[in-house]
Amino acid sequence: MVKIPDEQLKELLIKDGIITDSDFDSVLKDSQRMGQSVADILISRNLLRPDYYNNLLSKYFGVAPANLAQSAIDENLLKLLPEDISRSKKVILFKKEKDGAIAAAMEDPTDLSLIEFLTSRLKLKIKPYLATPEDLNKGFAFYGRRSADEFKKIIEENIKTSLQSQLAGKQEKEAALDFPIVSIVDNLMSYALASRASDIHLEILEDFLLTRYRIDGVLHEIVRMPKEVDASIVARIKLLSGLRLDEHSKPQDGRFRYQAGEAPVDVRVSTIPTFYGEKIEMRLLSATNRPLSFEELGMMEDAIKVVRNNIAKTYGIVLVTGPTGSGKSTTLYSMLNVLNKPEVNISTIEDPIEYNMKYINQTQVNPAAGITFSSGLRALLRQDPNVIMVGEIRDGETAEIAVQASLTGHLVLSTLHTNDAPSAIPRLFDMKVEPFLAAATVNTIMAQRLVRKICLDCIVSYPVTAETVKTIKGQFKSLGIEREYKAPKMFYKGAGCPACGNIGYKSRFGIFEIFDVDESVRKAIIDPNFDLGEFKKMIRGKGMVSMFEDGLRKVEKGLTTIEEVLRVIRE
Repeated sequence: MVKIPDEQLKELLIKDGIITDSDFDSVLKDSQRMGQSVADILISRNLLRPDYYNNLLSKYFGVAPANLAQSAIDENLLKLLPEDISRSKKVILFKKEKDGAIAAAMEDPTDLSLIEFLTSRLKLKIKPYLATPEDLNKGFAFYGRRSADEFKKIIEENIKTSLQSQLAGKQEKEAALDFPIVSIVDNLMSYALASRASDIHLEILEDFLLTRYRIDGVLHEIVRMPKEVDASIVARIKLLSGLRLDEHSKPQDGRFRYQAGEAPVDVRVSTIPTFYGEKIEMRLLSATNRPLSFEELGMMEDAIKVVRNNIAKTYGIVLVTGPTGSGKSTTLYSMLNVLNKPEVNISTIEDPIEYNMKYINQTQVNPAAGITFSSGLRALLRQDPNVIMVGEIRDGETAEIAVQASLTGHLVLSTLHTNDAPSAIPRLFDMKVEPFLAAATVNTIMAQRLVRKICLDCIVSYPVTAETVKTIKGQFKSLGIEREYKAPKMFYKGAGCPACGNIGYKSRFGIFEIFDVDESVRKAIIDPNFDLGEFKKMIRGKGMVSMFEDGLRKVEKGLTTIEEVLRVIRE
């Protein structure tokens, strides 16, 4: 991405009073050490707002911002450039200027060779605009909106050819290398990325092979294929991910990298035998993601303050809780990004390693090699770490070692599977952690869920009904929360538009509840008559905002809908 030279950026930020000379020099050193741009680090640490930086870029290079969130995209112009070129060059053609020039939203509007390429290809004058990642994603979403019929037509054509190959007597491995099967898998991958899917499920049922995508946390049926192509598709995916083609009765795990334009995607593959055949699940992980700031995760100021205070400590345990797929690992990586400094030795034991972070020693769980969470954690303690991240505390042995590590001067970050933050305490008790040790070592506990964000391209307001207020009050009652609630006049929702696939939502962020373990909380934990219900009342009395209340705050801000918050809270 285009960037302002560091010295010039420093002058501009100091002139505007955004940062001090010494703070900028500190970030510059971190930038050189971590291989990230200064701007990315400033944004991730909330020292620089993305919109402010974009305006700074626009002024510095003398190029107007594209602002595609507020501008319509002329799809006829968009189609002048094929999707693969648009993605690889990071450019979106979006409108025609009064003088006949084509407006091009570009990641690097100073790239003269790209402007020359577009001029030569289109035989038209090009006017460059500065594009943010959000601008480009909106344009790519238009490309990705191939109709289901069109997508199915591509799949059906390849299925017919594949079935003919099988009738010709081709073996499973040969069929996996056939162009039709290669094309089917490639189209499933590219369509998933265009749809912003996080997971691809291939499920073999009695009569057909079902493909479903998980988009913003919700599964959507995409296409059904004949059972006859199942073996070849499974073989193709196994071949890509280095799994055994002749093993059909045991689960297997592997991974491969899929190149989507210039942006690689790591694909984590899991196979498992089911009644009618092997089911495949593929998790899509961007290989170029940067850790998000706490604000980008969706944390409000009160939660950020608690997190920052507790990760600044040199010992103790910070726990993030929630079900699978609730974004716990992403939150831990954001914490690690804040802690990642030259004087801090950080080691992790993970399953799997989802983000590769520079200057952090990351170890993958590998039971076949004897590396489990407990054995890996024990080994990490001999590596002189300051901070340890354990992907998940699953058993008593891991919990015991984590507690001992925190007692001996290490900051331990980890996750637990519980429904809310207070329930983490009895969960530790279940894993045979003594109450006095839990009270002495746990610094803070956070629970989270991911909710879908209202699509900003089609957001509309609507009056709050009495029925909605009644539902909200009922939810408070079911959670045991006693409080008055005065609803605003209007709530918000997405009407549905091409940019979000007519769903009304686009992307996700977190809702959180978090509490500090202070002296009074410690006394409650070590009380022989510990009662979870009373414990929840106590910490709510001390000011803990529940996940539902945090979600409600974001509903009132127009970030998500009340239906979405209730959906994830009740799951």
